[in-house]
Order: sequence, then C-alpha cells, then structure tokens
Amino acid sequence: MEDMTVTEQDNAGTLPSRTRTITWEDPMIGADAGRQMTGLEYLQAILRGELPPPPIAALVGQRFESVEKGRVVLSVEPAEFHYNPMGTIHGGLGCTILDSAMACAIHSMLPLGVMFTTLDLSIKFLRPMTVDTGRVFCEGKVIHMGSRVATAEARLVDERGKLYAHGTTTCIAVHRHG
Repeated sequence: MEDMTVTEQDNAGTLPSRTRTITWEDPMIGADAGRQMTGLEYLQAILRGELPPPPIAALVGQRFESVEKGRVVLSVEPAEFHYNPMGTIHGGLGCTILDSAMACAIHSMLPLGVMFTTLDLSIKFLRPMTVDTGRVFCEGKVIHMGSRVATAEARLVDERGKLYAHGTTTCIAVHRHG
C-alpha cells in the first residue's frame, strides 16, 4: 500500500516537494511460512494474497502477475520516485525486477527445506525508461536446475513487447537447518 502527495511550496524560492509513504507487512510472517512450503507453494500463496509480499516489492512497487514452476512474471509501473539525476528511471529498478523475476523462477522449483543465494547477476540495459514508458513486465525463466546450482534468465518489456533490459543469474542451493 502506498500514499504519495505533491506539495507546492510558497513562492519564496523553495522547490515543490513530494512525500511518499510506504506500508508493508512483517517480512518474517512470509519467511516463517515459506519454511513449511515448497518454493512454488510459497510464491503462489503470495500471488493469491495469502502471504505478504517481501518489503522490497512495496518499496519499488513491483507485483506478481503469474507464478508457475520455473517461470514467474512480475510488473512495475516506473514512477517519478524511481528517477536518477539524468531524468530517467534509475537502472536499479530494472536490475531489481530482473533479479527478482529470475530468483523467483528458481525459487518456484525448490523443494521443501531448500533455499538459495545468488552467486552471479548480469544485466544488460538496452534503452532508458521514463514515467511515460508505462507498466513494464519481467518474465523470469529457469534455464538449468541442478541439485546445487541453478541458472535463470529474464526479459524486461513494456506493454507492446519492446525490450528494455535482459539478464541472467546463477544461484546456489543451501539446505535449511532448523
């Protein structure tokens, strides 16, 4: 949940300010529940609204569009608060949604009791995004799922299918203890 306001200041030379309020749920609710589920069950519970999304999703404004085994689609609407000093959307937004889509695609294939961490992340930016870009979608797909190492790829496109960035990741599985 998010609330944003723009406040115009007086004419004394001060600039207009913006305020953004972000609300999120306790991240440990989802993390604790996720330890009792397969990766696919966990992500589908978030998609259905039964478990809270991770706080990073609230921070950047990303949401799940679909979750299936080995494939996840996320979306985000580039906004003014994502801007960099050059007047375009900061590359960190693209990197975050690409990383999230690839990691979630791998997560969707994890059995109960297994988690993972990223070993490598490679992102290629092809064109800038602005607030005029509109909602973008990021599809992450598993390329390889081994017992210890997994790889995935993702593409970030607008509603017309125009490609803005793509990436790959390598992750390593870690067995949960306790």
